[in-house]
Amino acid sequence: MKSMFITVSTTSFDELIAAAHSPPALQALQSRGYQKLVLQAGWGSLPQPQPSSSPAAAVEAFWFKDSLAEELQSADLVISHAGAGSCLETLENEKPLIVVINDKLMNHQLELAKQLHRDGCVLYCNCSTLVETMQSMNLSALKPFPPGQPEKFASFLNKVLGLQ
Repeated sequence: MKSMFITVSTTSFDELIAAAHSPPALQALQSRGYQKLVLQAGWGSLPQPQPSSSPAAAVEAFWFKDSLAEELQSADLVISHAGAGSCLETLENEKPLIVVINDKLMNHQLELAKQLHRDGCVLYCNCSTLVETMQSMNLSALKPFPPGQPEKFASFLNKVLGLQ
């Protein structure tokens, strides 16, 4: 069953949850072959059940879990707030990612989303353009995120600390 996972991590981003669970979004989800939508609402509100206008899409929702690894592993597409941890964890799991900017926040989110998009790793949008992005997305054009090189960082840190 093709599934989409929406995560806001430990934040509250009710606008994203509402946009992803709206009838137009559920319609876009189904038109792209997704039969399951999993919503992780963080500190926000869980969505109200939609009328059965989209009986083909199974919807699950929860606030928190100890780990989102299972949801990330089973997802065919992830839609996430633009938190660095959520973006990097999704990309490290080699999952296609749509990053949704929270326009109400003035922080690093837009810069991170733009850079990851320039690198070809993600699509990004805001809540008002999420459905359009879902309808027009070409996930095959996304590039894999390059793996980290922790040994280079460790070597650098050892030099800075005088341990090498």
